[in-house]
Amino acid sequence: MEVTVSGVPVHFAEYGSGMPVLALHGAGVDHREVAGALEPILGTGPNYRRLYPDLPGMGRTPAPSSIRGNDDVLDLLLGFVDNTIEDRPFLVIGHSYGAYLACGIAALKPEQAIGLALICPVGAHTRGVPPHQVLVGQAGLPAGLDSEAEATYRDYFVVQSPETLHLFQERVAPSAALVDEAAMSRIFASWELRDRPEAAETYPHPVLMLADRQDATAGFRAPQELAERYPRATMAVLDRAGHALLHEQPDLVRALVTEWLTRVDEHSLSGQ
Repeated sequence: MEVTVSGVPVHFAEYGSGMPVLALHGAGVDHREVAGALEPILGTGPNYRRLYPDLPGMGRTPAPSSIRGNDDVLDLLLGFVDNTIEDRPFLVIGHSYGAYLACGIAALKPEQAIGLALICPVGAHTRGVPPHQVLVGQAGLPAGLDSEAEATYRDYFVVQSPETLHLFQERVAPSAALVDEAAMSRIFASWELRDRPEAAETYPHPVLMLADRQDATAGFRAPQELAERYPRATMAVLDRAGHALLHEQPDLVRALVTEWLTRVDEHSLSGQ
């Protein structure tokens, strides 16, 4: 599907009906990674309308010269919300770079975004990142990948198994050729958001934050500090997972996301 926002055609996938859930993928991929991980969780019931946009410069959403930095990306997403969700309450989930943008959306729309889930969140600054290490590896893996894809897989996953290789080939590798590297460099050169999420008023709704002990991209110390800014946050730091947490610990992700959805429902019904 496609909707035009400020002259930019934003491609997105949409499934189901009910409470809207806006889910944002990370850098260097497209909506298929986060959709592939969340659909087994959100798609099991009839209550959620799931919206998975391709972020600018990735997938099938272009990044014209008018998108100069992350402020412009955030403005585009706010326009996407206005076009597709309008003034209805919604939930927002972000993975990695998408989590940074999700924080911005929640900070600017705290009355409408009534639940926030951040998975492997990166922020304005990253520190305390551990070195990449492979915890689970098998002889002969990865097989069937070209050299570039193999390097990406090896650098991304700390659990390297037939299962994670299959998920990489299905959800991550196909999007690599669709990334506009020049556009991404331009956008990331103006990384920090003008309206910094941490400077916003206290966010009153249920939050889930998942970090990974072996995450060599975002680490886990900065997410722990970020969690302290949210009074209704559940914070979990998971072992045996790196930045590919969505694929390496799917059962724990399912359990924690499901519990977060329950808290959001309770909070919404209470009217607080």
